[in-house]
Amino acid sequence: MQTFKIVRSGRVKEDSPQYLGSETVYSLLAKEMRSLDREHFIVLHLDLKNRLLARETISIGSLNETIVHPREVFKAAVINGSAALLLAHNHPSGNPLPSNNDINVTARLEAAGEILGIRIYDHLIFGDRGYYSFAAAKQGKKQNHTKEV
Repeated sequence: MQTFKIVRSGRVKEDSPQYLGSETVYSLLAKEMRSLDREHFIVLHLDLKNRLLARETISIGSLNETIVHPREVFKAAVINGSAALLLAHNHPSGNPLPSNNDINVTARLEAAGEILGIRIYDHLIFGDRGYYSFAAAKQGKKQNHTKEV
């Protein structure tokens, strides 16, 4: 019989990064995400004040895809008491534009988050020198796909 153990690291430090928009996520992850040779799907957990609670790598895939399931995305979010999530993954091809699968996965995770009461603030896709933000796209904002790191 296997046992399930819950581990919590304690409260958020007051100096934890606070989410203020896609630029915040970009500055936290761009350098690392740009250098990866396979797709990595990362989730940032936020508290009620939009401060970083935790960072979790959900999946490491192949050159052009990774498998992401709501069960894995929200498991730690529920345990951590996360108020919101930020999603991020890279495209080793360098092109940050979303695939049809990226669009479908984002919609599915947003729907699951609504059911659980855990908001998805944004999903960023990192390319060679820029990113795509689903939140900015929904707001009709022009995006800079060639932002330098």
